[in-house]
Amino acid sequence: MKRKFMGWFLFLIIPFLIYYFYPETKLPENRVVDKLIVYKGKRQMEAYSGKELLKIYTVSLGKAPVGHKQYEGDNRTPEGTYHITERNPNSSYHKNLGVSYPNELDIENAKNLGKPPGGAIKIHGLPNRLGHIGKLHRWKDWTAGCIAVTDAEVDELYLAVTHNAVIEINP
Repeated sequence: MKRKFMGWFLFLIIPFLIYYFYPETKLPENRVVDKLIVYKGKRQMEAYSGKELLKIYTVSLGKAPVGHKQYEGDNRTPEGTYHITERNPNSSYHKNLGVSYPNELDIENAKNLGKPPGGAIKIHGLPNRLGHIGKLHRWKDWTAGCIAVTDAEVDELYLAVTHNAVIEINP
């Protein structure tokens, strides 16, 4: 019985450890990212320099990822074309890049629902002091509507993404 348990334990723990510790491809150094494309259904974000694809990130989204963000508190990640207009090195989520949500149409749609549109949509790392979670954060959509990557990934994006870079967020 003990041997069988140990076999199952190793069968489960070894793939987990490989996943957690296996190094990921890094964004090429000294490259400028001027466009990001998010595919919510695939939980992927592509980083481009011009027409050249530099890297694909696996992301976590808002807790209710299906559909366009309608109003503050709906836990959806917006869909549409926005820009990266802010960067914050002192965020409560490691670092972040601010997305220009809401635009005029988003504000009007929320107003028609009698609700505020919300804001503060970011590409961010993990909550401060929880960076050790690393890639495991990807196992669940957990943000309030933001796009989450690991701390190492937000570090490289923070350096490479240009101000006013386009971000397309697709279903």
